[in-house]
Amino acid sequence: MPALEDGVQAIEERNARVEADKAWEGSWYRRLLLASAMYATAVLFLWSSNAEAFWFQSLVPAGAYILSTLTLPWLKRRWVGKKGR
Repeated sequence: MPALEDGVQAIEERNARVEADKAWEGSWYRRLLLASAMYATAVLFLWSSNAEAFWFQSLVPAGAYILSTLTLPWLKRRWVGKKGR
């Protein structure tokens, strides 16, 4: 029976890791971290290109990323609903 208990424990540990990964993927912390990195990269690129109002223009890719993360869960539910029929 110890082998069975070890197997169950291994499955429970794997499930905990999977749940943590799912929570990370959907977390606002991750979204804001990626949007901030995207904003900083755009600022550096536009600044090096001598673009005007680069601080403001850099909001476009970061904002688009945040917008996409808001719409994708809705679209995913719709897609899964149609596929499930």
